[in-house]
Amino acid sequence: MVKPIHGKNSEYYEAILQLREVEDEVIEFVDKEIEKKGIFVAKTKKVTNGHDYYLGNANLTRNLGKTLQEKYGGEFTVTATLFTRKEGRPVYRLTVLFRAIPFKKGDQVEYHEELYNVNMSGKKIMLQHLKTGKKVQVWHKDMKKVKKKE
Repeated sequence: MVKPIHGKNSEYYEAILQLREVEDEVIEFVDKEIEKKGIFVAKTKKVTNGHDYYLGNANLTRNLGKTLQEKYGGEFTVTATLFTRKEGRPVYRLTVLFRAIPFKKGDQVEYHEELYNVNMSGKKIMLQHLKTGKKVQVWHKDMKKVKKKE
């Protein structure tokens, strides 16, 4: 269910969806999902390495971030910042970050100077050693250690 924003300022937003280092396909997917779910967009910004969407529904924004991670693989982080207090209760604004990974399932990568195949990318990146077949899970925070082979 979409929360109505009637009577709110046209620049009102509850969450920021930050897309970083993503392909055009991801941006098109996000635009379609926003339209399909009827999420109010206060504004959009093109930043140095991605896009920011200021959205009117925090829960739907969080769900969209999860969907992006499941569909495309990558880093998904949610942070909350105290925005104000309403009737004594705290009101938070969410920042949902989705950072794409520079490789996809089936690509060959180098990790700790060894060659691996990418088997899966979701909450973790699943790698399989080319020679031994041993499988390794890599967290997105350690993604910088994984390099795509050209």
